Amino acid sequence: MKIAVIGTGYVGLVTGTCFADCGNDVTCIDKDARKIDLLNAGGIPIFEPGLSEMVRHNAQAGRLMFTTDLATGIASAQLIFIAVGTPQADDGSADLSTVWAVADELAKHINGPKIVVIKSTVPVGTNRAFAERLVKGGCQHPVDVASNPEFLKEGAAIEDCLKPDRVVVGVRRPEVAAVLRELYAPFLRTERPFLVMSPESAEMTKYTANALLATKISFINEMANLCERLGADINDVRRGIGHDVRIGFHFLFPGAGYGGSCFPKDVNALVYLARSLGLTPHVIDAVNRVNDAQKKVLGRKIREHYGENLAGKTLAIWGLAFKPRTDDVREAPSLTLINELLALGVSLRVHDPEAMPNIKAIYGDRLVYSDRPYGALEGADGLAIVTEWQQFRNPDFELMRRLLQEPVIFDGRNLYEPKHMSEAGFTYYSIGRAVARPARA
Repeated sequence: MKIAVIGTGYVGLVTGTCFADCGNDVTCIDKDARKIDLLNAGGIPIFEPGLSEMVRHNAQAGRLMFTTDLATGIASAQLIFIAVGTPQADDGSADLSTVWAVADELAKHINGPKIVVIKSTVPVGTNRAFAERLVKGGCQHPVDVASNPEFLKEGAAIEDCLKPDRVVVGVRRPEVAAVLRELYAPFLRTERPFLVMSPESAEMTKYTANALLATKISFINEMANLCERLGADINDVRRGIGHDVRIGFHFLFPGAGYGGSCFPKDVNALVYLARSLGLTPHVIDAVNRVNDAQKKVLGRKIREHYGENLAGKTLAIWGLAFKPRTDDVREAPSLTLINELLALGVSLRVHDPEAMPNIKAIYGDRLVYSDRPYGALEGADGLAIVTEWQQFRNPDFELMRRLLQEPVIFDGRNLYEPKHMSEAGFTYYSIGRAVARPARA
């Protein structure tokens, strides 16, 4: 098939590249000329494991092209995917200004029958409003507008795209569903379901999925905080409930709170949508509040440990991205911790395998950046771990103890066992577990 993808962020670039890798001819379109120039030069504007090689391979094969020219990019396309951002507006709603701008441009340039597929996360009713806007904008050709929400995880987006656990499409005509089923057929060879529903149901499915996953995270974090007060171990509790098939283990890992480009804005958008309809979103409103509070837990543990001696200290931070295997720092818990510690007069030495350029763009020379995890520990009074990168899981504890002025670790991701840390001579704070004290001097 001939496909156009508007937007070259995580969703658009990964989706377009995976479609090309299955033999389709894909043109990715973006108004950001710097992005397009970078892609045409063989680079990529985001970090996603395996994506650079896949983009390069398909571009060299002539199946994947990049342009800023929307009219040319969609001219021969049978399918036009919309994958632009819908960031959170000041009132908590989804900002659809870019989606509407794309609709207005398409109305002027669509040159024949097309299927437009909205892959961006958009509120219920956007599909219908998009179709109406095309007509009002002067589109003279028959256009079907479908909804096809994405369920990609940053850091595993290629795997999620090529081997989805389900594909959801919202359509108004079965013929459109048939075209999309053919497109996705190579991804569904292991009998994963292709779910056809109304566009409104498809739009709601994405928000409901993200809200439920965020709820699981906030729930286990609230239970972790309770465990600390009661002398229970949240990891034992997690194992005790996770083997119940009705509950499971996914997203039941206590930590320093969730961030990223999806959960925070989608939960807020759902809260806004409910309130705009006169409903009170009791559960998802609480999910937000718990997460906002959880992002401050590490800072509280650090303040309680150092007391009045915190100002003037130097702390190391391992992990800046909102999750491992990405360079994305949007709504990252590390930002909350950094802001609090800087305001308290703490000097910070930071390390992240991928996200440091994005953090440097925010904080400039207010932080010391280390390209090695151990380098961040040199001269530091303690260490805070905010992101669970794999390379942090089995460090040289003896070297860490020698480098740190005081052997204390504030672990926001429960990477280590308290008993082991006690034996290694550390004061070890984690989430939902008792503080471990050094077993030896």
